[in-house]
Amino acid sequence: MAVPALTPHTDQPRSVPLREARTRLTQLVALAELTDTVTVVTRDGDPRPVAAIVPAAAARSAAQARADADRLAAVTAGWARRLDEAHRLSSRRHAAELRAVTAALAEVWAELDRRVTPGSDPGLARLRAAHTDLLAADPAA
Repeated sequence: MAVPALTPHTDQPRSVPLREARTRLTQLVALAELTDTVTVVTRDGDPRPVAAIVPAAAARSAAQARADADRLAAVTAGWARRLDEAHRLSSRRHAAELRAVTAALAEVWAELDRRVTPGSDPGLARLRAAHTDLLAADPAA
């Protein structure tokens, strides 16, 4: 008797008697693996299910699923802590660098004021006004 190759997945589990399941076990396992088909095994002549061939993912217990979810939550929380710490350190480093640049610019403007009379150079006056506006807009400065 010719046995059809893999059949498409249906929502209803297929049912086969134990004798047929023994002779077609390899095919039924492949069917479960490739198409997520559930095959219910019954006793010969008795329609009540006694076993099932299911895809491995469906065989996971609720405890395994909870353990996986808990492990995922712990890993996620760990990465969130690492990212928060990196952000905090980066913000602190950025603030220190910004203070250093602001101090350096103040020195440059003081030196320019000593060398060039304020208001005598229109390009320099525009730069000073833009710098003053930036300092006024930045609360960290």
